[in-house]
Amino acid sequence: MSKSSLLCLGYGYSAAALAAIIGDDVSVTGTTRSKPGDATFNRIDWADRAVVDQAIHEATHILITAPPNAEGDPILLRHHEALLTASPAWVGYLSTTGVYGDRSGDWVDEDSALAPVGERGRRRVDAERAWRETGLPLSIFRLPGIYGPGRSALDRLRAGKARRVVREGQIFSRIHVDDLAQVLRAEMFSGRGPGVYNVADDEPAPPQDVIAFGADLLGIEPPPEIPFESADLSPMARSFYGESKRVCNRRIQEDLGVELKYPNYRVGLRAILEAGY
Repeated sequence: MSKSSLLCLGYGYSAAALAAIIGDDVSVTGTTRSKPGDATFNRIDWADRAVVDQAIHEATHILITAPPNAEGDPILLRHHEALLTASPAWVGYLSTTGVYGDRSGDWVDEDSALAPVGERGRRRVDAERAWRETGLPLSIFRLPGIYGPGRSALDRLRAGKARRVVREGQIFSRIHVDDLAQVLRAEMFSGRGPGVYNVADDEPAPPQDVIAFGADLLGIEPPPEIPFESADLSPMARSFYGESKRVCNRRIQEDLGVELKYPNYRVGLRAILEAGY
């Protein structure tokens, strides 16, 4: 049996977590603009279009992590022909739960209507549609906030950048990057065919609670609560607080049989701290 090959179009935090657990029987290639330094994958330069096209044709599995921009999806715009003439067994697209818009704290699942409230959410809906139209064996993974070693409330607290902005009724979902990786691996080799999956932990929670818990773990005073109405927020941060919803993860657990390592932020943050991050 020939070795499987995973091409990560956009090798970053999430792709690296998947590569770390994918197994020795899968070779990993990733596009990047950064300088060499990670020897765990075959690095190719995103700027070299011909090399990327060749990698697309050779890959048995393709993971898309790059977000759309004002012009559309950058991968489809530049590599549409290569993708249409390729024959991967699986294509995974990392989208966002922002496609569901604001639900005033109510639950959403994969069958909920798409109702984005901002430009970034609308771009994601358009990108999902464009990828579906390619006819590739596509699975879509809708992600909330991703956290993990080096990218958590603990890091923001240590850097003095954490803020406890409080908006009544505000609630978010999140996912530890290692749990995202195991969901991707499970679905990639499940043989289930194209699907849509919300990738979130079991316990949506107000963002200020996460910061307070992180401060307690570090043994420091949490930053003071700031009412949303008086908070000095950037337009992007303000839009973040413009959506409140609970994301149902039943499908990844029941259909893929995934048992989350970090079912809530408390377990996740404790593990990060215990690991020395």
